[in-house]
Amino acid sequence: MAENIYDEIEIEDMTFDSTLQIYHYPCPCGDRFEIALADLRDKEDIAVCPSCSLMIRVIFEVDDLPKPEEEPAEEQAAPMAVAA
Repeated sequence: MAENIYDEIEIEDMTFDSTLQIYHYPCPCGDRFEIALADLRDKEDIAVCPSCSLMIRVIFEVDDLPKPEEEPAEEQAAPMAVAA
């Protein structure tokens, strides 16, 4: 599989789509490499192009990834006063 690694790309050079929760980067074939934020959190580092066999290795730190948006909402909902 390593023979298909086209390049190593810093995550800062990729574009993040917050709606789809994916990072993408242009592929030489005209399509784009894609990797899901969830995969990055699971320490996966290979982005694939759906149109060709090329892959890139994404260079990143898990701690630098965007935080899940549901965490702050849960924290806000947690303190509830109970009337006695």
